[in-house]
Amino acid sequence: MTEINKGKFEYQGIPVVYHKAGSGPPLLILHGWGSSSRVMLPVARALSDIRTCYIPDLPGFGETPSPVNAWGISDFTGFARVFARKVIGKSTDVLAHSFGGRITLKWAAGNCGELTKIIITGGAGMKPKRSFSYYRRRFTASVLKAPFALLPPILKTKALDWLRNADFWKSFGSSDYQKLDGVMRETFVRSVSEHLEYCLPHISHEVLLLWGKEDEATPWYQAERMEKGLKNGALVGIDRAGHYAFLDQPDRFQRIARAFLKHDNV
Repeated sequence: MTEINKGKFEYQGIPVVYHKAGSGPPLLILHGWGSSSRVMLPVARALSDIRTCYIPDLPGFGETPSPVNAWGISDFTGFARVFARKVIGKSTDVLAHSFGGRITLKWAAGNCGELTKIIITGGAGMKPKRSFSYYRRRFTASVLKAPFALLPPILKTKALDWLRNADFWKSFGSSDYQKLDGVMRETFVRSVSEHLEYCLPHISHEVLLLWGKEDEATPWYQAERMEKGLKNGALVGIDRAGHYAFLDQPDRFQRIARAFLKHDNV
């Protein structure tokens, strides 16, 4: 059994919990929204013979407290860069799932030296196709907010806070949104509102897009769009796998990931 070590790293006053496993060149593993490092531990164990895996609980998830103020993707990217520099201490490969993919796309587009090869699975960040019900909810929400625009600034802020905390308002949001409150709700809104297609042409790294073909959260068409926009991207689909392809088809996922990463371990 692979030994899993637990560590802490302080970032902007936040005590960040992370796990570390294995030996060899580093691999930073970034989990998805509403998840934690523990969901990614099976992947870390499977790759621990060829990589030293670092799996942080991102701020606001798992055992790591939320930031004081709402974050956007740039804030999470800043965290990842500092973590790589101060905890890992050298350039690293990255394996990112879902929300972790958003962070990685923006990070890689910054022409940084901390990243080498990248695996994104079920990565978020592409603008989704919207249904009629989505636009109906948005229209209704805008109508509900309109009267508050006439209020003085102090009253407007209090009134909007009341509105956002009302049960009927929460019902307009996604299931992820409905589970949240306070800082993490605003963090969620900021994060999903930023579409990252503009980052793709600026990424020169080798990127493996390892996707479950039955992914409903980040469908296959988003993976194809991501591959098309990347200079050195390759898309590989995994049959009978959804958004958590690394859990649905672990053997298949791990074989492909190892083949992509292993030659760097020579």
